[in-house]
This record gives sequence, structure tokens and C-alpha cells, in this order.
Amino acid sequence: MASLESWCWGPMAMRASAGSPKQRDPNKIANGDNTAQGKWGRAWEVDWFSLASVIFLLVFAPLIVYYFIMSCDQYGCSLTAPVVEMVTGKSSLSDIWAHTPGVTARAAQIYVTWVTFQVVLYMMIPDFCHKFLPGYVGGVQEGAVTPAGMVNKYEINGLQAWLITHLLWFANAHLFHWFSPTIIFDNWIPLLWCANILGYTVSTFALIKGYLFPTNAKDCKFTGNFFYNYMMGVEFNPRIGKWFDFKLFFNGRPGIVAWTLINLSFAAKQQERFGSVTNAMILVNVLQALYVVDFFWNETWYLKTIDICHDHFGWYLGWGDCVWLPYLYTLQGLYLVYHPVQLSTPHALAVLLLGLAGYCVFREANHQKDLFRKTDGNCQIWGRKPKYIECSYVSADGRRHRSKLMVSGFWGLARHLNYTGDLMGSLAYCLACGFSHLLPYFYVIYMSLLLVHRCLRDEDRCSRKYGRDWERYTTAVPKRLLPGLF
Repeated sequence: MASLESWCWGPMAMRASAGSPKQRDPNKIANGDNTAQGKWGRAWEVDWFSLASVIFLLVFAPLIVYYFIMSCDQYGCSLTAPVVEMVTGKSSLSDIWAHTPGVTARAAQIYVTWVTFQVVLYMMIPDFCHKFLPGYVGGVQEGAVTPAGMVNKYEINGLQAWLITHLLWFANAHLFHWFSPTIIFDNWIPLLWCANILGYTVSTFALIKGYLFPTNAKDCKFTGNFFYNYMMGVEFNPRIGKWFDFKLFFNGRPGIVAWTLINLSFAAKQQERFGSVTNAMILVNVLQALYVVDFFWNETWYLKTIDICHDHFGWYLGWGDCVWLPYLYTLQGLYLVYHPVQLSTPHALAVLLLGLAGYCVFREANHQKDLFRKTDGNCQIWGRKPKYIECSYVSADGRRHRSKLMVSGFWGLARHLNYTGDLMGSLAYCLACGFSHLLPYFYVIYMSLLLVHRCLRDEDRCSRKYGRDWERYTTAVPKRLLPGLF
């Protein structure tokens, strides 16, 4: 959901990142004088807080996912009922676990077919959408320069994969009837175990690959701490062959392609259970589909975001994209299967307008930054030539690069106003579910914590990268998310 040469910011992201560990030679930051590779990406050395954060996430993130899904399956989406029953002795952990469906052959077959199909779409069908869709950029594209000075090429065909997948989904629902549209909901928990197996498998393989046969050894980082290496990753851009890029595939496929299919399956289940689909379910499907389609429409732009430009590939991305994203980003639709909400017309319109306004802020802010980067500042932002601060930095190969940090348009109001748009959209998804339960509001709470932390993490990285030039920029644009407040 920006460019390495500009602000080091990312899209609507799902990941809860670890603390900000130490970098080697932290004092050598003035205008990029430090050429050490540790200045970009994740840490070389791990302090005790970072290690504690990593272990906490490795242990509790899977439990959080299980708790939310189990709460809906066994307790009608109540987050407090399981705790109350265990405290009062009415139930126990073993009782809850005994009522949890396990992995099934049917779920395994569905999941293997799904992932294989997405690999085929990613690897074997070159993009043709860019040939007939005006404004869409697909096909072979270059990513940003890596810390070691490499430039990778990518086959951008996510929009095509999304379109093919959904055309087949609707064709099945209305013509072929190979499987029920409720198939995802009906196998939701067994599929959770399959997603976990893939998430842990790909994360473990990426760690082993980073040690034994990395794609580019110069873009690897080793801290000497197994847990940090496993979670945050060793290899920057692990690949198999020329085109299968772990980051691009798992960040976008299969999780984000599945997001809208999951919501459609939830809507089908609501129709099956109650005889109709509520306007709240329609709003959740429409607003989240808007984000998903935007993500794939701008997949080339995504190559310049924090996920591709800075994060190494480990459990943080591998497991997170396989499990955390599809299971916790779809909580609103899941909740509405158990608690159908029919909103009043004013409430529904308010949710729709908030969601669209958030999307417009998010997209226009990103568009301004992308336009500024592509034209090197020779453009119009809000009807006038943009203002900027010139700066420089040094990459790990010792080369000095010049850059410009824009201080006009949305980027003159706050340093991360695109994140503000994210939060407006996140709140809209939750408000569509009414006010009876806390569970659907987890998303906006989580996104608020994540994006505030990501602001701090981005700015710490940019401070190391740009040194005194970054101080000049923060003086010119003093607020992070909310103009005049924060």
C-alpha cells in the first residue's frame, strides 16, 4: 500500500514491526557520510528491547490470530467471553482447543490449489493489462536501488492475477458451480492451519537460503541472534530463478488477492444464513475492494515503498502475509456473518463518505509524491511549482546520491499524511459494523499503533540516511500525521 530517493514511506501495511535496534556506527550520520551497509534496512546488532519485542511477537502474534478467530467461531465474536468462562471455571483452554476444528484434507486441497494457482498467474502469464488499460503500468519494471547498489527487475502482473481470479470466482458462482461461494468461510479455521504451515515453511526456507545460497550475498545481514534473524530476515531480496521474488509474491499474492475473495465468501454466507446481504456487508466489501484494486493498479509504485526498499524477508513478512493479513484484515466481514448489521441511511452514507475521503487523501498524497519524484520537481502541485529541500546520501557501495524532499501539497501539511488517509479508511471499515462489539475495531486500533510506530521507524531511518538535511526537513514540516496536532 514513495521512493527510496525521497521519503522512505510505505503503503497501507499490515506488519507489526519490532523495536528500533542499534545500528553500527550510529554517530556517522551527517549527510550520509557513513557508508556502512548497516545504515539501510534492518539492524546489524540487537539490543535487549528489540530481542524481547521479537520474541513477544513470535509467541503472541499467532495466538492473537487464533484468539480472534476462535472467539467468533465459539463465542459469537465476543472477546471477553472466553476469558470470563475460563476465570469462572465454566471452560478451560483444553475445552476451547477441543472445539477448534483441525486441519482437514479438504482444506489442504483448497489451500494448495489456491497457492499453486497464484504462482502460475505470477510466473507464467506475462502482463497484458498495460497494453489496453490507459494509465496502468505493468510488465517488466525496475525496483529501487538496494543497499548494496543492486537494481532488481520485476514482472508486474498483480492486477491481471486479481482480475483473472475474480472472473473465475464469479463464473463459478453463476455458471459452473464447481464449489460453493461459501467455501472459504466453511473451511475458515482448517485453512488457518494451512496458512500457518506455509507461513512458517517459507520463513524457515528464507532463513536457510540466506545462510547457504543467497541470491545476493552483499544484501544479506546477520546479527548473530537467531530469533532476530528469523523474524526480520537475513536476505534482502530472496529469489528463485530470475523472476520469482519472495517479497513481491508474498506481499501481494496470495494474501491480498484473497482479501476480496474472503469478503465475497463472507457475504455469500450471510446471504445463506439470513436470506439477504446487509448494507454494512456491502460497504465493507466495496471499501476494502477499492483499496485492493488500488494496490494492484499501483503495484509498480509499490516497488519503491518501505516493504520492498528496506525490509528483509523473514517471518515478519512471510508469516505475516500468509496469516496475519488475510485473517485479521477481514475481521469486519467475518463479524457481519455472525452479527448482520443493517445501517440507517445517514450512518451508511457517513461510513461511505469517510472511506472515500480516506482513500482520496491516501491516493492523492501518494500521487503527489510519485509525480514529484518522476518529474524531479518539475510539476504542479495544487496549481503551483512544489517547494522542496535538497539533500544527499551515500549508498553502501560508496556512491553519493542527491535527492529532494517535497514540502508542498499534502506533504507540506504533515510528513505522513498518506497514513492519515489509511486511518480514515480503517475507521470507516470498523464503523460499518456498528457499536455492539469491540472485535471489528481491532483493525483501526492496530493500524493506529502500527502507523504511529512506522512513522517513528521511517523517520529514524531517514535521519540516519540524510543526517542534517533531515533536520532541515522536519523543521519545515513539523507534524507527522495530523496538521497542527501530531
